[in-house]
Amino acid sequence: MSHPRLVVVHPDAGVLAEAAAARLLTRILDVQSVRSPVHVVLTGGTVGIRTLARAASSPLLAAVDWSGVHLWWGDERFLPDGDPDRNETQAREALVDGLIAGHGLPAGNVHPMPGPSSVGSPEEGAAAYAAELARFAPVAAEASAGADDAGSLAVPAFDVLLLGMGPDGHVASLFPGHEGLAATGTTTGVHHSPKPPPQRVSLTFGAIRSAREVWVVAAGAEKAAQAAAALGTDGAGHEVSDVPAAGATGRTRTLWLLDAAAAGK
Repeated sequence: MSHPRLVVVHPDAGVLAEAAAARLLTRILDVQSVRSPVHVVLTGGTVGIRTLARAASSPLLAAVDWSGVHLWWGDERFLPDGDPDRNETQAREALVDGLIAGHGLPAGNVHPMPGPSSVGSPEEGAAAYAAELARFAPVAAEASAGADDAGSLAVPAFDVLLLGMGPDGHVASLFPGHEGLAATGTTTGVHHSPKPPPQRVSLTFGAIRSAREVWVVAAGAEKAAQAAAALGTDGAGHEVSDVPAAGATGRTRTLWLLDAAAAGK
């Protein structure tokens, strides 16, 4: 079933991050009122990390039962644990470590993608993360019970999957014209990334599209042309191979959260 993409525009990047943080915490609370656990996929990038930092200072933070939340990542730079360029490192500093220390988030509910500190290659990292995803996938009996399952892939039932978008239209580590776009399964190792570092681990489009809700968060005039292309408002009919963000859709909702500059076209 196809669901329309909803676009929400905020005046600037600061307001965008503040609003996205409030929206995320509210969504977690809403989901917790009907089911548990809640599975959220985090993103990196300037606006993604800024959103997490805003969440850390929100009064809504204390209302969430963090013991029932699992945190995942959509992609990761294949760098050693603790490297400042890892999405995990930045997310921990902005929000996650504070949740563990002061808000009851179990450390075991945080699921970072492995890097060279524990595996030998992006492919090994992708395989390890696929196995971790599968551990938290709905059991077969539940998955066959109705339309609210995560699909046939062995992934958790992601409630919200956050994505940033690059100026080239990439999401996660799925780049225009790159072989990773055609990857099957739930994860893929990435080599020769056009954006450094060259090696990465990423969720596939299959895993992304299994999420109940996908939110694309983007700010800046340099994103405007690709946002318009991904949303189809430029009238050119771009393929996902050219604008990967066009293929980032959720099963029940796809939300684009933009600042005015990114929505300029």
